Amino acid sequence: MKKAKADYLIQSVSRALDILEAFTSTEGELGVTELSRRLKLHKNNVFRLLATLETRGYVEQDRESGNYRLGLKTFEVASVFTHHLGVVRQARPVLEQLAQATGEAAYLGVLDGANVVCIDMVETTQPVRAVSHLGRRLPAHAAALGKAQLAFRSREEREEWWKQAPPAALTGRTLTEPAALVEELGRVAERDLAVEDEELEPGVRALAAPVRDYAKRVVGAISIRGPAFRLPPERLEPELAARVRAAARDVSKRLGFAVSE
Repeated sequence: MKKAKADYLIQSVSRALDILEAFTSTEGELGVTELSRRLKLHKNNVFRLLATLETRGYVEQDRESGNYRLGLKTFEVASVFTHHLGVVRQARPVLEQLAQATGEAAYLGVLDGANVVCIDMVETTQPVRAVSHLGRRLPAHAAALGKAQLAFRSREEREEWWKQAPPAALTGRTLTEPAALVEELGRVAERDLAVEDEELEPGVRALAAPVRDYAKRVVGAISIRGPAFRLPPERLEPELAARVRAAARDVSKRLGFAVSE
């Protein structure tokens, strides 16, 4: 009888992965004592595992607090993974065209619970630009990239995510009340377009549209973002809104979605 793959488990490797998976978007730093408690391992074992991971660049230690956080190598491995994702390959030429046509940074993001992860971007050539969010996890309720996908998730899913991570105010314009958010997401779903009006960062606006695959699932979003003075409301619509929607439709077609013109 052929053995199950679980029978070949290497315990030390499994425990090292447990340590990496202990870090979350809300807990970016953890100490040896906390990791020992969570993983039910002796502190000495945790320290040795952390030392190995630190040597390889997968974690790094804060000199002041003594706590650990994920290291650059973790991001590098994640970047290799996202590079090979179908949506990234299909979206890249579209992002380049969108950035060139609008003169603003173009992003691709995927939803991860209550957050959206920016997995690819093409930077603007403008001398004044918004801070890059490539590789970052952003609160989905405040980002156009996130709202363009949250709008197509079930109410139950959203409520569960918001229980775990209640929507927080990042600027004076951020929507945080569930009723107001549901109303906003309803508008996004109707228009296939999300607007970010200085809700994530002061002085920055963005537009995003959902990307769908062959099974009609929303699997990501395409966005442009830039300084608010270059993206006034009168430019957002209809000019830029049409370009962002068209870019999202283009990527969706490439993923097998039957777009009705």
